[in-house]
Amino acid sequence: MTRALEVWWEGRVVGRLTQDRHGALAFVYSDDWLRDEDAPNISASLPKRVEPYARRDCRPFFSGLLPEESQREAAARALGVSRANDFALLDGLGGDVAGALQLLPLGERPEERPEEHPSERSPLPLDEASLVQVLDELPLRPLLAGRNGLRLSLAGAQSKLPVVLVEGAVALPVSGQPTTHILKPAIPRFPGITENEAFVMRLAAAAGLDVARVEPRVVRTRKFLLVERYDRSPGTEGGVRRIHQEDFCQALAFPPERKYASEGGPTLRDCFALLREIAVRPAVDVLKLLDAVVFNLIVGNADAHGKNFSILHDETGPRLAPLYDLLATVAWPELSPGLAMKVGRRATLAEMDARGWAGFAADAGLGLPLVRRRVAEVSEGVMARSEQVAGALMQPGLDGEALSRLAEMTAGRAQRCKRMIGRVAR
Repeated sequence: MTRALEVWWEGRVVGRLTQDRHGALAFVYSDDWLRDEDAPNISASLPKRVEPYARRDCRPFFSGLLPEESQREAAARALGVSRANDFALLDGLGGDVAGALQLLPLGERPEERPEEHPSERSPLPLDEASLVQVLDELPLRPLLAGRNGLRLSLAGAQSKLPVVLVEGAVALPVSGQPTTHILKPAIPRFPGITENEAFVMRLAAAAGLDVARVEPRVVRTRKFLLVERYDRSPGTEGGVRRIHQEDFCQALAFPPERKYASEGGPTLRDCFALLREIAVRPAVDVLKLLDAVVFNLIVGNADAHGKNFSILHDETGPRLAPLYDLLATVAWPELSPGLAMKVGRRATLAEMDARGWAGFAADAGLGLPLVRRRVAEVSEGVMARSEQVAGALMQPGLDGEALSRLAEMTAGRAQRCKRMIGRVAR
């Protein structure tokens, strides 16, 4: 028996995702969507066409909407389905995903907007006890899968939960409501991870990069990070509108288990080529991606893989999305120093040298003088602002010593990077 989910975008059916009795996925665009010349593709890897897309072609995009690794396994257990069954997971989690889409059972329509019936369908803020309970439940039930009708999904291997804010307080969404923030609890085996991500994200913004806004919070000694979703924007009548996005793995047709270049996933050359091919302002976005690569190397983020960069499909056209999931992974020596994507044929942070930057410029199709200038400028920005950013984050409940160490470490790395780029042949 064939099972089906309808794929919705702003109240319209885009197409249908099916699973046959052998478990194979397929996706087909609806006739109405195909007839509309202004209706966009759901992915750069799935251009509009009459013929259905088989599993090999459509799985990278749809599986890319789901949690990964241990989060996927725990969510599958909570739902009572196989971790390998993409369709069943999307059936249980696909009501609110990254981007504009909703995946709903046949015959089910997107819920009416909560603002149209505020007395009946308003999310309630979580008090301290309820918020702590949610933080305790997330390790066992990622995304609160299967709880109280919630159907929420986010990609990634880290624990997180899509939420809304009610007058600044965290709340669980009502059924069908677009979430506006991502809650990321602290991870005990990575001490200081909340401070680390908050610092690195704020530092990137201070250095002039386009990043998602973040806010660290503490509830009863429990730390978590709130990340404002860039794929949501204010809608009409006080509502929230979903904005479509896809990560680079989805756009380049790489399934999530191949997000690392060493496992056959996207390389930096692929990423720069993608922007040149589909971005509405490729020159602008290529420079933004250059700055992201430079910044990640300066702060010591080895985990910048293909799912940590995205394309935002807003009203201006496809563009590089604000940066997210930025961490100084070098702060935890037990993590692999291997770069998720080689830079100038250098495989680790420690190997990066002047010749590596020259090789990177050639691989990315960029002029070496431009790369040299941006490395120097971003390094200067990090050195000038590290201490200030750390100081602004100091608050009760956060680890001030960890923030100070991060500021000192990143400023030192930036100084060394600036000296190194000065040795690149002019």
